[in-house]
Amino acid sequence: MMIEGDAASKCYDCDMNVNEIVRQLRDERSKLDAAILALEGVSAGGSRVKRRGRPPGITTKPAADATPKRRAMSAAARKRIAEAMRKRWAAAKKSGKKRL
Repeated sequence: MMIEGDAASKCYDCDMNVNEIVRQLRDERSKLDAAILALEGVSAGGSRVKRRGRPPGITTKPAADATPKRRAMSAAARKRIAEAMRKRWAAAKKSGKKRL
């Protein structure tokens, strides 16, 4: 008979442990739900912290004239520069320099 009493007390202890575990899990679930709600608020823009940088969704449009205008060089100016470079290269070649 004593064995039956021990078995009954063990069963009672098991029920208490299971109930305690269930209570702790429910507490943990409520904490997790609160954390999820807080994170969803942050991702939805509900945070009070000011964001740095460009706001999401805003894109910069390139200007119609994005490339700067290049200066045009006349044919005569190109010819003068080419002649000057040829003279420079010839002088360097004559003096034996490897680098200008």
